Amino acid sequence: MLTALATGLIVAMLALILGHVTVHGWSVVTWGFLSSGAEEGLFTAGRSGIFPMLFGTAARVILMTLLVIPAGVITAVYLNEYAPASGRLTRWVRGAVNHLAGVPSIVFGLFGLGFFIGFVGAGLDDWLRPGAIQPYWAAEGLLWASATLAVMTLPVVVAATEEALRAVPAGLREASLALGATRLQTLVRIVLPHSRSGILTGSILAVGRAAGEVVPLLFTGAALYVSGLPGSLNDKFMDLAYHVWVLCTQSPDIDQTKPLLYGAVLVLLGLTLSLNLVAIMIRARISRGPQGTP
Repeated sequence: MLTALATGLIVAMLALILGHVTVHGWSVVTWGFLSSGAEEGLFTAGRSGIFPMLFGTAARVILMTLLVIPAGVITAVYLNEYAPASGRLTRWVRGAVNHLAGVPSIVFGLFGLGFFIGFVGAGLDDWLRPGAIQPYWAAEGLLWASATLAVMTLPVVVAATEEALRAVPAGLREASLALGATRLQTLVRIVLPHSRSGILTGSILAVGRAAGEVVPLLFTGAALYVSGLPGSLNDKFMDLAYHVWVLCTQSPDIDQTKPLLYGAVLVLLGLTLSLNLVAIMIRARISRGPQGTP
């Protein structure tokens, strides 16, 4: 009874929030709002569009996913398949992953600024562009923002992948090894194919968390306004979640900006839902394959 009550309360709160945003933002979400930019002014209702923000959000989420999935899967495979359970290195790696899950997002933003931009980017500039006046790699951009988000969502992918690896029956591993397959062949041909659904679940959760993040982007690449779409990985970009934050905090007339705010929030929710639905459909398609999960 208490479980049903708690579930109903959560669903009711979610429905209330979505209904409130939809009612106030639906009239703003037009084709012009979705397909135009903000050249006429960020805070002017009827003349401000969000296409650059949509493009930047989708680009950094997709790039983040491409970065975090290999790193998370490799880490989980090491911890579950190769590392000794009581080894010191195993405890350190697992402890580091667990601690990452509890770090505030602003710390990740400062980490991205200091490590990716100040250390990795500056090192690449010294190596590839010695003597250059203007920094190229040591600058805020799409690549470093996505890499920062990848570090932030890494614990989600590692945890989901580990659970998926543990769910593979030990008999499958033993049968593969008994037939003469090496440990690596068993991992690649048996274990990972049967873990694909869980790995994609981790990527879905990572996308859901990263799509609405704002604070790490403040330090690593998001811009209040740029004249065009990012043309390279080192360009600054406009972001929908960051745009919502700007509308909330920087508008000179909040009453005039409020319709834009509701419209941007509604589109952000729709974009997050769409990215998750795409990942869920990919997971379902893979799971129905000949080597899907048992």
